[in-house]
Amino acid sequence: MQIVDTPDHRFEGLVDYPFAPHFVEVDARGIRMHHVDEGPRDGRPVLLLHGEPSWSYLYRFMIPPLVKAGHRVIAPDLIGFGKSSKLTRVDDYSYALHCDWVRALIETLELEDITLFAQDWGSLIGLRLAAEMEQRFSAIVISNGFLPDGRPMAAGVKGMANIAAFFAWRTFARYTPRFRASAVVSIGAGRKLSREERRAYDAPFTDEASLAGARAFPRLVPISPRDPAVAANRAAWKVLERWNKPFVTAFSDGDPITRGLDRPLQRRIPGAALLGHHTVRGGHFVQEVSGPRLAEIIVDTVRAA
Repeated sequence: MQIVDTPDHRFEGLVDYPFAPHFVEVDARGIRMHHVDEGPRDGRPVLLLHGEPSWSYLYRFMIPPLVKAGHRVIAPDLIGFGKSSKLTRVDDYSYALHCDWVRALIETLELEDITLFAQDWGSLIGLRLAAEMEQRFSAIVISNGFLPDGRPMAAGVKGMANIAAFFAWRTFARYTPRFRASAVVSIGAGRKLSREERRAYDAPFTDEASLAGARAFPRLVPISPRDPAVAANRAAWKVLERWNKPFVTAFSDGDPITRGLDRPLQRRIPGAALLGHHTVRGGHFVQEVSGPRLAEIIVDTVRAA
């Protein structure tokens, strides 16, 4: 296993990203996870988990209002993304390892009373960890995400357009000869990104080897009953189906991949009946359009927890 780090100069002067870097070693092989850690250390922690191929830069419009509300905000870069370590082979990544790495961050920082906000792959990791570390989590907000367990993700959802969109994305991510994170985020953001914003999304990826984590993620989604992640995710669902703490969905009105998946979450998780649910403006990367609104939803959810 080869581990590389993106040179620091790639992240100099990024627009709207003034946050100091913090690193935690999350694997005995020297793998380090970068995270933003803003706000008072005694504030109720909010954990922001991103998806692919983004990084904590995606949360730049949400971190300041959450800090202003008095929260300690933790926004990690998943391994393979942002300022975190990157493995150079697609086959070196697994769903289980991603969960282990984020678990190590939570334990190292000794986070308790966590409110989780997760989107895209952040949901796959965050929902599983919230179930496996139930005592550490007080509330959950999910946007454009789900916890697949080898059964049809769209069960009970009208239409199969989201499934077709996912398979198209999985094929593209694995095989396209030119993978640019900025292009993916720009297309999925619901608004046109500036040149400086596009530079920020491309900053973590210096060559083909550094893209291994981004290329790996879609093929790790457990869509088959034979997938090695299915047992753990079904066990997580057993916990979520008795989860009676606040659970809120805040999906966007313009995501072809996860459209409608908020409804099975609302039906299956008891805590979803405690508060209202939201539809906000934006595409798949909804934080780019509705970041401040999502921060408001998180603050309201914490108050109810």
